Amino acid sequence: MNNKIASRLVLLALSVFTSFIISANDDQALRKSALSIIGTIPATMPGSANDTEAMVALGEKLYFETNLSANRTQSCNSCHNILNNGHGVDGLSTSTGALGIQGRRNAPTTWNAGFQISQNWDASAKSLSEQAMGPLLDKKEMALSSEKQAVRRLKKAGYKKMFEAVFPADDKPLNFINITKALAAFQRTLITQDRFDEFMAGDNSALSALEKEGFLTLRKNGCTSCHSGPLMGGQFVMKLGVVNPYENTQDKGLAEITGREDHNFLFKVPPLRNVGNTGPYFHDGAVNDLEEVVFLTGWHQLGIELSDRDVAAITAFLQSLDNKKPYTPAAQSN
Repeated sequence: MNNKIASRLVLLALSVFTSFIISANDDQALRKSALSIIGTIPATMPGSANDTEAMVALGEKLYFETNLSANRTQSCNSCHNILNNGHGVDGLSTSTGALGIQGRRNAPTTWNAGFQISQNWDASAKSLSEQAMGPLLDKKEMALSSEKQAVRRLKKAGYKKMFEAVFPADDKPLNFINITKALAAFQRTLITQDRFDEFMAGDNSALSALEKEGFLTLRKNGCTSCHSGPLMGGQFVMKLGVVNPYENTQDKGLAEITGREDHNFLFKVPPLRNVGNTGPYFHDGAVNDLEEVVFLTGWHQLGIELSDRDVAAITAFLQSLDNKKPYTPAAQSN
């Protein structure tokens, strides 16, 4: 862990040096700098080559299926809303499950989820399909009693023929694993598009001067040493409170999975794509305001007090990452 932090500090120093020689008015140099640490979002997600249209359509139907919760009141979309320009979240600090039990972690967005190295705040699920297993059976979430109950519910609801069509090689196509595979296939279609992508494609006018300044400010202060890659995050875990401790010390993060003390307070670095629309922020949903979370992240992770100008510039840049491609239900897209 110490080696990882040391590596991030080296990247911080390089970021500061590089930012001094790039002007917000030099679009070509700024684009080159951004390409080296961020890049652009790929057109397709890993694993999507094996997804058929029928599998995606089945997964889409399952995403909104309330039969997959104990009392038939909730679907995946309840906590990860994508309808009506929804951003894959519910806007709550923490969510309440089907049985009325309050969770303790903020619901992450389902947009771009499949690009991340793992799922959940504690990186406990290694794939979208593995992640889908958890909420269906978790008493704090959809609270089904067993995998068999999920299968029985869907069979009664008329899904048998759909599963047979999507998974024709299986002896019993309607099974729990295939439920999660279909859900994963649909989620692999949830890919954002934003003005930063347009700038990276060559449109210098896609970003304002303040937004360009915000990117340089992010890099100058070392934020991109963790918030890197196409999503600007989601690629590894990092301690929350590297320099100044985070107030919530009850949630130990990855350590609760591994039992290792050196994993205390390790959480997956959250992606910044569409972050302006996915609050509240932090793993516990403790902060509602984007400018406040920018300032607090600088304090907890880097030990710096960002100026009002820096906070405003960074926030402006983050808003250039707002998704411009809302979800369109299959019935409307045909």
